Amino acid sequence: MTQLPDFLHSANIISAEQVKLTFAAMADNKTDVCSALMEFDNVTSKILTEALSKLFNLPIVSLERFDYQSCCKQWTINHLIRQHLALPLAIQNNRLVVAVTDPSDSSIEQAFYFTTGFHIKPVLIDISLLISTIKSLLGSDKGNLTHRKDNISLHDLQNLIADEGEIRPDVEQDSSPISRYIHQIIVEAVRKKASDIHFEPYDGWFRIRFRCDGLLIEVEQPPYQICKRLVARLKILAQLDISERRLPQDGRITLNLAESTPIHIRMSTLPTMWGEKVVLRILDNQVISLDLEVLGYSYSQRLLFEQALNKPQGLILITGPTGSGKTQSLYTGLTILNNQSRNIAAAEDPIEISLSGINQVQIQPQIGFGFAEALRAFLRQDPDVIMVGEIRDKETADIATKAAQTGHLVLATLHTNSSTEAIDRLKNIGIEPHNIATSLILVIAQRLLRRLCPLCKSPTDHPDHASELEKSSCYQASNEGCSACNQGYLGRIGIYEMLNITPELSHSILKNAPVHELEKIAKRQGMTPLYRLGMEKICQGVTSYAEVQRVLA
Repeated sequence: MTQLPDFLHSANIISAEQVKLTFAAMADNKTDVCSALMEFDNVTSKILTEALSKLFNLPIVSLERFDYQSCCKQWTINHLIRQHLALPLAIQNNRLVVAVTDPSDSSIEQAFYFTTGFHIKPVLIDISLLISTIKSLLGSDKGNLTHRKDNISLHDLQNLIADEGEIRPDVEQDSSPISRYIHQIIVEAVRKKASDIHFEPYDGWFRIRFRCDGLLIEVEQPPYQICKRLVARLKILAQLDISERRLPQDGRITLNLAESTPIHIRMSTLPTMWGEKVVLRILDNQVISLDLEVLGYSYSQRLLFEQALNKPQGLILITGPTGSGKTQSLYTGLTILNNQSRNIAAAEDPIEISLSGINQVQIQPQIGFGFAEALRAFLRQDPDVIMVGEIRDKETADIATKAAQTGHLVLATLHTNSSTEAIDRLKNIGIEPHNIATSLILVIAQRLLRRLCPLCKSPTDHPDHASELEKSSCYQASNEGCSACNQGYLGRIGIYEMLNITPELSHSILKNAPVHELEKIAKRQGMTPLYRLGMEKICQGVTSYAEVQRVLA
């Protein structure tokens, strides 16, 4: 059994009562010791990591320095990683560098030595980051997804073809071939870490696509004749009206595909020329990391973001196109701010992730309850922090900027291509320059780049016109990919253009300076543009030149 709570008690970090509560939580909830400890208000991930470093004299390292995916692939050790919550990072000086969550566990070295043949060198990274990285690497407990033994093949589906206008009663049955096929598709989507599943009917044919790492990939083409039965079964799961085929419908599905973790799905139907299209959005909160380092923020960027979050009032804007990860950055900021001393209210459309301790409100424009109405209601609820899912109009922007001037910290998103263009966008909406200058404290423009698969990426020549890459290695994605990735890429990482509103910039905004002048000042003060950030990721071997061109060209 772990001795970690006792060590922390001896160091006066937790009380004797908290030691008992920790062991009780581990027994009752079958959780790991670090997760149980971080449930206490006085034990944050940072405090715990620093305490372990002092108690056990272990260095704290940065995860970005290590290609841990390739290291873990050298042995069949997923069971050890999961059992000990310990992540192998690299082999250095004939020792295996392993990031551990519980340095008091003396069995870790013996277990890894027996399997790998290497003595370990234990190190620490931020505990919360380590746990989320391990869950992401192993798919949390998605390794236990329940596949049915009698999977349905496309050949089997040919036997289900019915008359085109017929909706057979088997769509009501959980054990029917249609139900088993849908279960099979969703299991595969979760395994591939897809964010969406598209069921799309066309003229005489039907396809299913997964959105993996931001791009749609076709996975199957079932017979066109069964598409109505597939849609009907999905509607039943989402408790929608199966007889209504002329109007769009929205619903939710919860499926227990794993032993202990339910999968939440948001479903949307759309009547098209050839039938109803269905899109399933997989809302898997367990694998979404709300940690700035995991999202790709550098140390200096994290510091800038956290300094802005620590200010008592002001407006923080996160900009970028749809699908660039803005909402995840917002949620991460709220998670950092979330404690018992703050009243946090968030207006969203839709609510993507449920955050405990935060008042999340779904806006409903169809009944006259939009972002502006939600903001006005928030201001009567004694808020400290307000989050606006998106600033779309003058009224919302006006309330947000004025709230940011009157003692509230406001976080919001805006659709612009760069950080400086966000200022121009606010002016175009109708916000006066003096209101922008006195409320805005930070603008983050961001994009998501697909990561090259570390197992199948290959070296390539430098593009002739990319002089920034001359002294670095350059890699490209494998055309076919491998069993571990999606077409040569595996996961995504963010790049972030940070526009810190200094007194000089604030003065220029007040003078109504054009965007190019604001950008010139920002670069002189240290802002790194998105394209340059993309080039840096290429130099680090994280992504490819083709991916940077796709996202930023």
